[in-house]
Amino acid sequence: MFNTLRFLGWPILAGVLLALLIIQRYPHWVGLDDSGLLQTSAQSAPYSYASAVNGAAPAVANLYTTKIVDKDRDPSLEEKLFQRFYGDNQPHQKRMQSSLGSAVIMTPSGYLLTNNHVTANAEQIIVALKDGRETFAHVIGSDPDTDLAVLKIDLDNLPAISLGQSDNIHIGDVTLAIGNPFGVGQTVTMGIISATGRNQLGLNTYEDFIQTDAAINRGNSGGALVDANGNLIGINTAIISESGGSQGIGFAIPTKLALEVMKSIIAHGQVIRGWLGVEVKPIPAEMVEHYHKAGYNGILVTDTYRDGPADQAGLRRGDLILSIDGAPAADGRSSMNQVARVRPGEHIDIRILRNGKLLTLQAAVGQRPQKVQVNP
Repeated sequence: MFNTLRFLGWPILAGVLLALLIIQRYPHWVGLDDSGLLQTSAQSAPYSYASAVNGAAPAVANLYTTKIVDKDRDPSLEEKLFQRFYGDNQPHQKRMQSSLGSAVIMTPSGYLLTNNHVTANAEQIIVALKDGRETFAHVIGSDPDTDLAVLKIDLDNLPAISLGQSDNIHIGDVTLAIGNPFGVGQTVTMGIISATGRNQLGLNTYEDFIQTDAAINRGNSGGALVDANGNLIGINTAIISESGGSQGIGFAIPTKLALEVMKSIIAHGQVIRGWLGVEVKPIPAEMVEHYHKAGYNGILVTDTYRDGPADQAGLRRGDLILSIDGAPAADGRSSMNQVARVRPGEHIDIRILRNGKLLTLQAAVGQRPQKVQVNP
């Protein structure tokens, strides 16, 4: 028996080795596909985002803006030294100041989105495309409350970016930030979505930020935040940093909000928002338990604006707003954003708790004015 195994062992081993070589060289002979062997790992962790970048990058432009500044009001370091040695005897002068930023081509007809702080007070805006073309842009309108601005350029064959659904993003999704950091030229950085719906940061009046750890630096403002397929999900806006450089906490305005602002500016030259004319705050800590035990949650009215929609509807200080048009009043920021999306003139129902009684008030939403006065 032993001799028989010795006699057959070498042929069997040689046959196994030959079979392995054939499977490796010609996997389709035995029903295998070498591309299929890698498919699962490639789907779970793509080894390259070149396709996404190639699709999105041509629609991200570099911005170069210039404005005239008063040397006396905004002196450079050199000018400060002159002032120190020569006092106030220098002639009144002005100088040109340039800055860098980014913008996203939203339509083939030449509408671009960028940040308001990039273009504010600019005397001249130059748009440089990835394909090498350059042109001047003019501002269609801006919205400081969301820090967005709409530009227009007149060029043919413009590559508009593909739009994504910012409502469908999730924490942990891969993001790519495309822009012009520090003026070095178009750059791509990768990260993930760290949070959604960030607000109360004190950056804008209306805040609903996507937070990402993709590196965003000075010059990236107004650039694109895209998903792993190259679809636009946000406009890069700001970073939180003690040093001024990227520390993994960057913010982008979601595409949904950016599109609403852009459409309103194109149609009306400004953003028309619904306004209720009320100031609110969270339920004070000492009152939270009392309200929660009674099954109530909401936001507390602290002031109403004189002759504003809330004032005319009968809303008073001390009222607890439970819901607006059926949507729970979870916090002042989300409720303000909800009202802002309502067309001025439309009516909304406000469910409140006043002195232990439930009431429903109806208010005609107004248009947010430039200056308002709180009731004394």
